[in-house]
Amino acid sequence: MTWTTTQDPGAFEAAAGEFLRARPAEHTVLLTVVSTVRTIGADVYGADAPSYGWWRPGGRGTVGAAFVWTPPRAVLLSPMPDGAAAELVDALAREGAEVPGVNAGRAAAGAFAMAWQRRFGGTVRTAERHRCYRLGELTPPVPAPPGAARLATAADRELLRAWFAAFAAEIGDRPPRDERAVDARIADGRCTLWEGDGRPVSMAGVTATLAGMARVAPVYTPPGLRGRGYAGAVTAAVSRAARVSGARELLLFTDLANPTSNALYQRLGYRPIDDHVVLEFD
Repeated sequence: MTWTTTQDPGAFEAAAGEFLRARPAEHTVLLTVVSTVRTIGADVYGADAPSYGWWRPGGRGTVGAAFVWTPPRAVLLSPMPDGAAAELVDALAREGAEVPGVNAGRAAAGAFAMAWQRRFGGTVRTAERHRCYRLGELTPPVPAPPGAARLATAADRELLRAWFAAFAAEIGDRPPRDERAVDARIADGRCTLWEGDGRPVSMAGVTATLAGMARVAPVYTPPGLRGRGYAGAVTAAVSRAARVSGARELLLFTDLANPTSNALYQRLGYRPIDDHVVLEFD
């Protein structure tokens, strides 16, 4: 067997951590999910324990691929050869895993889905299409909207919980299971608010910096306050702060079905580097 699977994040970090950190932009979601599980708790994404795995060609040598699965979400895949994707299908099938889908770059996701269909039949549906951007030269909006950026504090906790839940609902994701994820953002200074007319009007969060990489997420403005430049201003503010704090690579994902956000982030200096898909299995 060339895949090794485990539910121990420490064992996964020991085996695959160097592989993931060597190319942090390619592995941004896997890195941040594992870090969140280890710092907040194994149940942060769901009641079932996460699973992890790494692949070595021929079962030996250096790690060449990895996955992270936090049920009930789709399995997160690193880039991998088609053969590794097919072997992962076999490995998960032997374990009786009921995989709902995959979230990965187009090549890895497609190879896994084809192998899954060969084994189980059924249909594959493209549920989401994302584009990953990397920040080049930051270009804040000019003129900036009225107001100013500030770090979120414990006094903003209930507002942030509501906005995180509203953002998740808009993109079809599950909201945070409890307050721990929001509390961690506040405690680490990783959530920025834009205030206008004396009240918060938009927010932008950022993940912890890992291997010099951080990712802006989420960015949310309530529907009634959109179209006023708040999202661009708060994204520029959180991006600048992340760079000052030591992030050498700053990333974000957009929904390719939303031309407004894709255009906005490019105006701020973010440049496309890769496309990802979420595939659902029936």
